Amino acid sequence: MADCCNQTSKASACNGASKPVRFHAAPANDRSQGITETRVVIAQMDCPTEERLITDKLSGMPGITALQFNLLQRTLTISHEPQALAPALAAIRALGFTPQLVTDAMPSTETQPSSKGQWWRLGFSGLAAVTAETLHFGEWAPEWSIAAISIVAVLLCGLTVYRKGWIALTNRNLNINALMSIAVTGAILIGEWPEAAMVMFLFAVAELIEARSLDRARNAIRGLMDLAPERVTVQQDDGRWLEVAVAHVAIGSLVRVRPGERIGLDGEVVRGHSTIDQAPITGESLPVEKATGDPVFAGTINQHGELDYRVTAQASQSTLARIIHAVEEAQGSRAPTQRFIDRFSRIYTPAVVLFSVAVAIVPPLLADGQWFDWLYRALVLLVVACPCALVISTPVTIVSGLAVAARRGILIKGGVYLENGRKITHLALDKTGTITCGKPVQTDFLALADGSYETSRSAAASLAHRSDHPVSQAIARTAAEQSVALYEVENFEALPGRGVRGSIDGRRYQLGNQRLLAELGFGSPALEGALDQLERQGKTAVILSDEHRVLALFGVADTLRETSKTAIDELHALGVKTLMLTGDNPHTAQAIARQVGIDKARGSLLPTDKLDAIEALMGGQHTIGMVGDGINDAPALARADIGFAMAAAGTDTAIETADVAIMDDDLRKIPAFIRLSRQTVAVLAQNITLALGIKAVFLVVTLMGHATMWMAVFADMGVSLLVVLNGLRLLRR
Repeated sequence: MADCCNQTSKASACNGASKPVRFHAAPANDRSQGITETRVVIAQMDCPTEERLITDKLSGMPGITALQFNLLQRTLTISHEPQALAPALAAIRALGFTPQLVTDAMPSTETQPSSKGQWWRLGFSGLAAVTAETLHFGEWAPEWSIAAISIVAVLLCGLTVYRKGWIALTNRNLNINALMSIAVTGAILIGEWPEAAMVMFLFAVAELIEARSLDRARNAIRGLMDLAPERVTVQQDDGRWLEVAVAHVAIGSLVRVRPGERIGLDGEVVRGHSTIDQAPITGESLPVEKATGDPVFAGTINQHGELDYRVTAQASQSTLARIIHAVEEAQGSRAPTQRFIDRFSRIYTPAVVLFSVAVAIVPPLLADGQWFDWLYRALVLLVVACPCALVISTPVTIVSGLAVAARRGILIKGGVYLENGRKITHLALDKTGTITCGKPVQTDFLALADGSYETSRSAAASLAHRSDHPVSQAIARTAAEQSVALYEVENFEALPGRGVRGSIDGRRYQLGNQRLLAELGFGSPALEGALDQLERQGKTAVILSDEHRVLALFGVADTLRETSKTAIDELHALGVKTLMLTGDNPHTAQAIARQVGIDKARGSLLPTDKLDAIEALMGGQHTIGMVGDGINDAPALARADIGFAMAAAGTDTAIETADVAIMDDDLRKIPAFIRLSRQTVAVLAQNITLALGIKAVFLVVTLMGHATMWMAVFADMGVSLLVVLNGLRLLRR
């Protein structure tokens, strides 16, 4: 149940990342000291109330070094010495919880089953509470019979509350169960029998509704898990095709997928042609053509033709599995608002409890107030005291936003990035593979040395064939299409940010950009004119030279992505300034920037130059985002406030290192992320205003003597339900 009060989160990290609660200095190398991690599912763990109880219980136990909580998934990861696990699980059971090892437990997103007995008890409790209230209002029965009916109503649905409340009090924790137990008991002692019965019944109903609402957030993540089928059709050694559980399929196995089926594992097509709906992974709106050699991803849908593909990753390491793992890890992080609420609740609840005690004592002693009247008001304040609505609304809202983003192919690595995305003022973008398609084509070839036409083409193609840079690959592709002869290259060397070089038949050749040309000192007015003409056309100039002179020029052009201009326009509409940072020459950078509408462009940048450009933008009120491929732009991505990795589907490095991974090549996902961030923060602000505002109003009404305890339940649990449902609105995006 969602009983959240007096919450504290020692697991919060200053930077919003999910970090464990450490009880003492752990060894530098945990594994060498025998420290292991065990992940358990605790079905009753819904919010920081349980986290606080478990943390306090285990903090003094020997052999427990750290705890890491994921409340929305109901999981706890314990870092411990081997002999400490059994006592730790026993201690958790002593709190009334049922910890299960992940291997033995149901999936962490399963909802808790409700037995028919619980529903019957709740129904009879409600009937008894209404009967007691009716008899008392109409004065149709003696007091003792009304008291008896009220006690039955309380016992039918309140024993669990009393048990949890007692456990909380014995652990010096004032959660909602403890406060509710005190309030109902106090109402009984002062003779408010029907009130006590109605309060306990309404509390049980409100908790049940709230728990079901929270399950919607859990199911949003569970929907990702259900994307991949449990079994796939695998070719056996004897050539037969049999259905096998995906967990038992080895890398290299041949899998067949028929039209309409979901792909169960990551792989590479070896036979067939089809279109595949990749929206579950990349968020792409249109199906993608797949043929021999193309990658396929687990969880995507084969639409038309039959495909055979070779498995390239186990089920636990598929792109879908990594997405799910990243989203689950992100749930464990604390967004800035959530960290503030955690700190606030540690002060708020004890302060309200002390205020309630003062309300019960001070007016009767100093102002001749009626003891029972002021004691009743104090009990009402106790019911209002729990900051459930404040605390539970933030993780539900954040998880809803993370789930919506994941469904759209935007993988956000933590609530801190989801919340801070709205602050982005400047966005720096790499050119190749981000604004452009990243697959340039050769457009021009000019031989500058007499008799060097064929030799230059072959030398350039041979060097380009050894390079993985997109510009070099364009030259290599054109050479292959034109059947240009390739030479053996010796002493091949990549020159970061400049080009490549190597020896062919004992002769040293260089293939690179103008930076390399300047280093070699081979410039001339005629050459500069030819280079300038290519660059003004938005083409990248590639120069081939030997030890003495420039031999040839190549012009390479990269095509713009269809979505780039729309994305830049949307960013400008959101008030975000744009800057292109590229290793390409300045003329090409300016030409591309003009075509898509980018504010500024800088060319001829090395990776360290891009890092310097990011650092120059930072400071003051600026929040900087950087968009790149997640590998070559790693320094700039890491330095920016939020780093975006493009085309991350199937790329381990990008998914693991980026703050936000865009799973396809659609740059429009960046403004979509900013809009989602703004809407998420708006919902968080609405929830905080609702929770604090209604509690403030109810505090005044209670002090004036116009509030009843059952009204207090509506004020507390009703607001909690309201903010949870408001947070879940994000799932409708």
